[in-house]
Amino acid sequence: MIRFRPARAGRIALLAAHCDDLAIGAGGSLLTLCAARPGIRVDALVLSGGGTERQDEEHAALTAFCPGADLRLTVLELPDGRLPARWEEAKAAVEELRARTDPELLFAPHPADAHQDHRTLAELVPTAFRDHQVLGYEIAKWDGDLGRPSVYQPLAPEVAEAKVSLLQRHYPSQRHRPWYDREAFLGLARVRGIECHARYAEAFHVNKLTLDLSGG
Repeated sequence: MIRFRPARAGRIALLAAHCDDLAIGAGGSLLTLCAARPGIRVDALVLSGGGTERQDEEHAALTAFCPGADLRLTVLELPDGRLPARWEEAKAAVEELRARTDPELLFAPHPADAHQDHRTLAELVPTAFRDHQVLGYEIAKWDGDLGRPSVYQPLAPEVAEAKVSLLQRHYPSQRHRPWYDREAFLGLARVRGIECHARYAEAFHVNKLTLDLSGG
């Protein structure tokens, strides 16, 4: 495995179609990153769930997943499952986020995600963040769309356990779902860990990556 250490990030952006997407897809990476960089600015945009209990859940959850960060969260009220039909509003929201932040790293859905809301947002991200490094997170689901990601963030066992604990604690509205359990979250993390010679990991899809072999 080849390991790259990116330049010290002082600002990141998080984009999601739904509350809990970010925590499921990148919660362990956020815990790791924010612990290593106290005070990092985190601009987060979630397109649906505003004005409901899910907004409160998301605020509490991301505060816990981004300890010590300067978190700025916006949760909008676009309808769940109808994002393609609200393309103009979604695009405007992504462009507004871009206008107020210039992050070194973004976490967002990836374009091959089978959920129409995730996929639409993934397609919008590069129209606003054209020269930014985007890590496309994955979310296990009934559709069976897990692919072959190319970037891995190993998770210390205690971080993987903390991620599962926080998911269970902060999203009570999701506990009734058959896929929302400890085995599913740790199981995928274990598989991705096997793929990168770690106990646990989160994995991401990357469309473009520019190298600087000069070291300058």
